[in-house]
Amino acid sequence: MQLCASCHGADGKPVVEKVPIIFGQHLFYLLTQLRDYRASRRANETMAPIAAALSDNEMKALATYFSAQPWPNYSEAASPEDTARSHSLAVEGQCTQCHLGGMLGDSRNPRLNRQKADYLAQTLSDFRGGIRKNAPPMAAIVKGWSDADVAAMSHYLAGL
Repeated sequence: MQLCASCHGADGKPVVEKVPIIFGQHLFYLLTQLRDYRASRRANETMAPIAAALSDNEMKALATYFSAQPWPNYSEAASPEDTARSHSLAVEGQCTQCHLGGMLGDSRNPRLNRQKADYLAQTLSDFRGGIRKNAPPMAAIVKGWSDADVAAMSHYLAGL
């Protein structure tokens, strides 16, 4: 847990840039991401070697622990322009079909509500650029998004 806290924060607020909030994230989603890092379906120079060293039982224990923690009090305010642009993108991309109302996610899809904007922007850019390959529907949705679209959606989701 101490290794995880060095990036993800001891209180659930990440202390490293572009690192996600994992406290309170859905158990199955966390477990799937750890497995994807280990199987190279998701690339990250920090997480891949950590996940490669974990057993299935260790992954399950970590996912169970972090999913049971409360989501930290984190929020960023989105501008009215970002909010309007994001609403349009969310309708077009049918975001609530997977991430549900309020973007709270479910066991297979992550909570995006009040996630860190820098992490969201990096993730959306990685999907758009084909770097992140573990969710082809997401890549298809954001493929045509501009940098301004990515920034707007990231700030909007962080402020929900």
